[in-house]
Amino acid sequence: MTATLLERARAVRLLLLDVDGVLTDGSLFLGDDGQQYKAFHSRDGHGIRLLQDSGVAVGILTGRQSRVVEHRCRELGIRHIVQGRRDKLDALQGLLDTAGVRPEETAYMGDDIVDLPVMRRVILGLAVADAHPLVREQAHHVTTLGGGRGAVREACELIMDAQDTLQATLAPYLG
Repeated sequence: MTATLLERARAVRLLLLDVDGVLTDGSLFLGDDGQQYKAFHSRDGHGIRLLQDSGVAVGILTGRQSRVVEHRCRELGIRHIVQGRRDKLDALQGLLDTAGVRPEETAYMGDDIVDLPVMRRVILGLAVADAHPLVREQAHHVTTLGGGRGAVREACELIMDAQDTLQATLAPYLG
């Protein structure tokens, strides 16, 4: 971790996540009845809970609207949720106001070009390994894992490591 990345991650009080391509692998499963199905990685969910337990809030900022996402957020205790907003930068300020944080205390993880305006506005722009090349190029950090494959867990642990909470968080599991 570079000194600059460490400094940026240390300032984070809110991690915002895109859904499709970040919390999922980007696949959209639709039933004949129009019902949407998404697959989430359990390690990403556990990472989100660990990060929240360390004192960093987590939120969702996504262009699509989905009851599946609402359900997953309830499971994980994510309270800051904005869905169905293609102009994510426009939605960002309201979400930050609700969470009581500034862009200088916020990280955002994305995978596609619609995520770039928000990534460029916050202190820490994160991209999944399989993000669009322009997104990877503009990110402050690119994970080694892809969307829906543990990338969010990586980001959570990066922030906890920078904030010196990772070892204490892992200690109970190491006996």
